[in-house]
Amino acid sequence: MTVALYVIVQCVLIFIDVVSFAMLLRVIINLFTMGEQTRIGAFLFVITEPLVLPLRALCGRFGWFRGMPMDMPFFLTMVLLSFLGIFLQAAIL
Repeated sequence: MTVALYVIVQCVLIFIDVVSFAMLLRVIINLFTMGEQTRIGAFLFVITEPLVLPLRALCGRFGWFRGMPMDMPFFLTMVLLSFLGIFLQAAIL
């Protein structure tokens, strides 16, 4: 593997870690406060929602997960980010 490709993969892995941490913080803040009504909640919403929005639109278009008590597109985005991180880590080894 070339050095440039290795650096790119490492940057993507760092990005995935940062976004995953922001998503986890968003969940925790939503449990204790009113979510986007706080400054930190609004910041985390702006950071994480662009990644969740395509999956949220897809689920809304096909009517998947209607009536579910949890935000499934958000959860699926977290799972997909985790799988992508695992795949990339395995690819650079």
